[in-house]
Amino acid sequence: MTSADGTADRAGTLTVTHEHGHRIVVDVAGVEIATYVYDDSRIDPYESPKPYLHPLRTLGGALVSAYRPNDHRWHKGIQMTISHLSGQNFWGGHSYVRNQGYTRLDNIGRMRHDSFELVDVTPTELTLRETLTWLTSTGEHWVAEHRELRLHGVDRARGSWMLDFGTELRNIRGADLSIGSPTTHGRPNAGYTGFFWRGPRGWAGGQIVTPDGGGDPESMGTVSPWLAYTGEHDEVDGGGTVLVFAGSSSADVPLKWFVRNTPFPAINPSPAFDQEIPLAPDETLRLRHRVVIADRAWDRAEIESFAAEHQP
Repeated sequence: MTSADGTADRAGTLTVTHEHGHRIVVDVAGVEIATYVYDDSRIDPYESPKPYLHPLRTLGGALVSAYRPNDHRWHKGIQMTISHLSGQNFWGGHSYVRNQGYTRLDNIGRMRHDSFELVDVTPTELTLRETLTWLTSTGEHWVAEHRELRLHGVDRARGSWMLDFGTELRNIRGADLSIGSPTTHGRPNAGYTGFFWRGPRGWAGGQIVTPDGGGDPESMGTVSPWLAYTGEHDEVDGGGTVLVFAGSSSADVPLKWFVRNTPFPAINPSPAFDQEIPLAPDETLRLRHRVVIADRAWDRAEIESFAAEHQP
């Protein structure tokens, strides 16, 4: 971590720099592989201000995330979102309304960083435990979140590193909440909600790989333990791989993949793709996911081998 004057301490393969009140940056051998921005006052309220991970890079320094792309300004690297929460939008942008389509509504909430309960750095890992409050467009407190991020598994031989993400979302509204998506509100194959990765524009048209031999558009709405996306970089030669383990949900609704390779790259293990999740007062939804970022565009054999070794 850094001291108050911003001087970073060396912790083995990781250097972690904390700009207090704003962001945490993780460096490996001179490459800033991950930046967690937990408070960014510049974000337009229309984009649903919330913490995000961007930029994300391979160990070789290639960019594997997008920030405010012109098609969806509210997409920012990796974020925890909910697109439909009892009429509130914690995704950003227009809301999908049944029989109307996408509509601009005064319903966009935000996530407030409250504190870090733990910031732990070892020579090979960073663990963050964070508390947040989800506030509606009118300032009501609806969700108390406990979040954990663990950056670990740096493997120079394979050129890969891992991010584990866990969250506990407790209903503090004092009334029932319902978690959904555009698909639960009438738009087919648009079940995005929850933990969401947006890839760089140059990765559009990349390859989607799933355990059953499937991939590409056929993976939308399916269930599988993992899903990988490979693409070719702009600016630098070569490609990369983002492998996402679906992980787990405490709800009685299966995690289903929202995934696209056109017109843009995106992966989302959606907890409410086509079925809403009811959350009673004081009830908690628990979600856990794992992301692997690798230097090369792995082939199926490499992806399957890594997945078998590192399934959480």
